[in-house]
Amino acid sequence: MSLDGSIDHWGTNPADAIGAALDAIETSLAGLLAMDPDYWRTSQKKDFLARVEKLQAQQAALRLRVLASSGDIAAETGDKDASAWMRAELVVDKGAARAQIKLATTVARYELVAAGLAEGVVSQDKARVITRALDKIKTDPIATGEDLVLAEKLLVEYATQMTANELRIVGKRILVEVDPVRFEEAEAKALLAEEERARQKTALRVWDNGNGTIGFDGVLPTAIGMRFKTLVEAWAQPRKQRLVEKGVPLPPWERLTGQGFARLIETIDPTTLPRHGGDATVVNVVISLADLRNELGTATLGFDETNGTTITAAEARRMACNATIIPWVLGGDSVVLDAGRESRFFQPIQRKALRLQQKCCQAEGCDMPPEWCDAHHLKPWAAGGRTDLNDGVLLCPHHHRLAHAPGYTHERLPDGTIRFTRRP
Repeated sequence: MSLDGSIDHWGTNPADAIGAALDAIETSLAGLLAMDPDYWRTSQKKDFLARVEKLQAQQAALRLRVLASSGDIAAETGDKDASAWMRAELVVDKGAARAQIKLATTVARYELVAAGLAEGVVSQDKARVITRALDKIKTDPIATGEDLVLAEKLLVEYATQMTANELRIVGKRILVEVDPVRFEEAEAKALLAEEERARQKTALRVWDNGNGTIGFDGVLPTAIGMRFKTLVEAWAQPRKQRLVEKGVPLPPWERLTGQGFARLIETIDPTTLPRHGGDATVVNVVISLADLRNELGTATLGFDETNGTTITAAEARRMACNATIIPWVLGGDSVVLDAGRESRFFQPIQRKALRLQQKCCQAEGCDMPPEWCDAHHLKPWAAGGRTDLNDGVLLCPHHHRLAHAPGYTHERLPDGTIRFTRRP
C-alpha cells in the first residue's frame, strides 16, 4: 500500500474531498454575493448575521488547525514557519502571519478552546484572549494544573456571553473565581505591581506639526486615564447634545472629544496650578504694537520668536478672555513699550452675575447654555478693556472665536444680543 500522504487507508484522495468542499463553499458565497440584502427580510438578515458569526469561528478553527500543521510548508520554503510562504503567496504581512501561526500553535494546546472554535461558540478574537490568560496562569507559581483546567472551562463558558474585551477583563482575575481563598491576596499583590509598572510607563510627548496644530500622544495609568477620559467627555457631550437638539449633523466623535479636550484646557484656573520659573503658570505673548492694532497681525507664545509658537493676534486676544496671559508690546527695535498687566478670568462672582443676567450665549439666535460659554470682553483686554460686568458678555466657543476673527465684525444690539457680520 502506498504511503503517499495524499492517499488514505480507505483508498480515497483527501485532496479531492477538500477541493470539492472548497468549491461548494465558493459557489455558495458567489450565490449570496449575487443577492442584494436591501431586499432581504429583517428576519433573514438577523439569521444570516448570526449564522455567519458562527461560520467565521468555525472557519478560523479550520484555518488554525491547518496552520498548526504547516511545518511541511516551512520545510519546503526553508523558513522556520510558514510565514514566508504566506508573505509571498498570500501577500500577508510576515508579522501578521507569524501571529496567526503562533495562535494556531497555542490553541492546539487547549482542547476546550479548540473545541469551542470548531463549534462556532468561540471566535478567533476570544480564543486569542483566552489563550493569553491561560498562558499567564501557566507561569503563576501558585496555580496548579487543576486550576488551569477549571480556568479554561470557565473562560470558554463566558465566551458565549461576553465580548472579547469583557472576556479579557475577566481573564485577568479568573483565578479568583477558581479559588477565592488562595488567589484574592495574590491578585491584590499583582494589581499593586501592575499599577507600579503603569506609573513607570507614564509618558507624554508633545510636538509642533508645523501646520497650526500640536500633536501629542502618551500613556497614563488606568485610574488617571479614565479620569482624563471622563473629563474630556464631560466637555464633549453637552456640545453633542445641543447639536442633536438643533438637528445639526454631528461631527466625528474624535473631533468632539478633541474640542472637549481643548475646552478642558481653556477652563483650568491658573491660580490653582503650581509655580515654576518664579512665576505662577502664565502664558507670555510677545506682539508688536503694529500687530496689536492690526487685526491680521501675529504674536508669539513665549519670549523667544525662534523657540516660541506663532499665533494670530486674534487668537491672542481670544486667549486673553480665558487664560492668564502677559502681553509684551514691542516697538520697531524690539524695545518693550508695555509689559502689560496680567489678565485675569472674570471672577466667579462676576460669572454668576453674568449667568443671572444672560441666560445663554448672547450671539443672535444662539441658545448654548451659560455653563458652556466663555466670558468675553466686548472691548478687548489687550486694548485696555476692563474685566467688569458692563464689558462682559457670554459667548459659546464658536461665537467667541468669531468675535476675535478678522473676517467678522460684531455689534451689540439694543436688546443686548451680539450680531455677527462677515466682512465684505
